[in-house]
Amino acid sequence: MKIGKDRVGELLIFFEAILWGLFPIMTTLSQNKLPSLISLGFSTLFSCIFFGSIIIYKHKWQELRNTSALADILIATTILGILFYLLFFFGLRYTSPGNASIIALSEIFFSYLYFHVWKKDDLPREHIVGAILIVIGVVIIFYPSIHSFQIGDLLVLTGAFIAPFGNFYQKRARSKVSSETILFIRSFLSSIVVFFLAFLFQNSFSYDSFNTSLIFLLINGVLVLGLSKVLWVEGIHRISVMKATALGSIAPLITLIFAFILLQKTPTIYQLLAFVPMFFGVIFLSRNKQK
Repeated sequence: MKIGKDRVGELLIFFEAILWGLFPIMTTLSQNKLPSLISLGFSTLFSCIFFGSIIIYKHKWQELRNTSALADILIATTILGILFYLLFFFGLRYTSPGNASIIALSEIFFSYLYFHVWKKDDLPREHIVGAILIVIGVVIIFYPSIHSFQIGDLLVLTGAFIAPFGNFYQKRARSKVSSETILFIRSFLSSIVVFFLAFLFQNSFSYDSFNTSLIFLLINGVLVLGLSKVLWVEGIHRISVMKATALGSIAPLITLIFAFILLQKTPTIYQLLAFVPMFFGVIFLSRNKQK
């Protein structure tokens, strides 16, 4: 039986969300020994090597000469490859991985505003209900800490706000070149900028601290910033960014599970309660539009 385009996109986003759930955990573990900029720099460098290897294997170097996609890739790189990751990496210095992952779900709400209200994308009623349910889940998470909003939460929230803009340009670039080409250019330029900032702010590290964090940097670079981003770009090439963002809302569950296993951080009752509306929200958003 042939799988439809929408269903393939949903499956790609599902597996991407599983990998992306590791991002706050691996980042936190790597930042135990390394400064944030150094951790981000090596993670993006390893992802650059990963994408470069794929391009060599698939013989797609000629796509780098496709100037029609360059402007969109550069804008997506600035927003997603530099600003978003800087906000997320620094945010994790001042908030927990579980909170950061769940706060990042507010990107669903911002995606709805951008793609449906401004860009006038067609959105079925079921998807609207699903988006509302997921926003309710985010509100539940925020409720117990409204009186003590932390700078880390604000940084992650700002990253979630700008992400839909980057996804718009990334989706447009994907119609002209492959996801590997987009992400190779993105990670290559991002690593240069991040290492320059690290040099500017005189961030230093020792060989021992780098060696201790190497496994986490590799996981972040190859699996999280590498493979998961290929799945993401291919996913939003097949389904709407709004729907993809909402379907990716299972990532915080993965984060909470691994935070408990690797960091001994027990989920709070509010974090667990938030998954009730989020679960049903994902079900609504996974329904294909009826013609």
